[in-house]
Amino acid sequence: MIRVEDVRKRFPGAAAPTLDGVSFTLETGRLAAILGPSGSGKSTLLRCIVGLERPDSGTIHLGGQAGLVFQSFELFPHLTTLDNCVLAQRLVAKRSRADAEARARQLLEALGLTHRLDAYPDMLSGGQRQRVAIARALAMEPAVLLYDEPTSALDPSLRREVVETLRRVGSLGMTQLVVTHDVALARASEVVLVLDHGHLVEQGPPQQVLDAPRHDATRRLLAQAHD
Repeated sequence: MIRVEDVRKRFPGAAAPTLDGVSFTLETGRLAAILGPSGSGKSTLLRCIVGLERPDSGTIHLGGQAGLVFQSFELFPHLTTLDNCVLAQRLVAKRSRADAEARARQLLEALGLTHRLDAYPDMLSGGQRQRVAIARALAMEPAVLLYDEPTSALDPSLRREVVETLRRVGSLGMTQLVVTHDVALARASEVVLVLDHGHLVEQGPPQQVLDAPRHDATRRLLAQAHD
């Protein structure tokens, strides 16, 4: 579960808060997308949830640690798929090689990468590299998995593969929060949150938020997406 309560953040010298009283709850096992124009506070909210930024006030409850899948994946180029998913388990979680490898193999199988265990990142497609990055994050057993613009580094033709990957992760019971500009990706989520100038202006199922938006900011965002 993610519970965000009245989170506020203003950077030094800024004319206005980047986050101004953001509150929402995301139930365990749900997939949510955060939409908003550039500068709306999406990335700052993500960084506050994962712990890379400290809010000025408010509280964030996760029930454990958060894992982050970076926009550029950040895989080690000299390590195979399997070893990319084993390294942090060995160094940070202090698991044995056998335990770490067993966990990595299980996750890579669930994400359809059993046939690519010995491949290096430059031998993988963009979608495959993303799945390796997700498996690596899941191997550390986070309470929540966060994604920063998961489709921006991929060819548009791979959008469907991204959606399928998120659904596979959801089938493992993982709570997922996606920051995105991609309305099609948001439509595949279960909950859509819309940020505008640091305020959470709208939230609900995609059928309501995207097909019958109630706030002018949401309508403007959708109009721009269709331009």
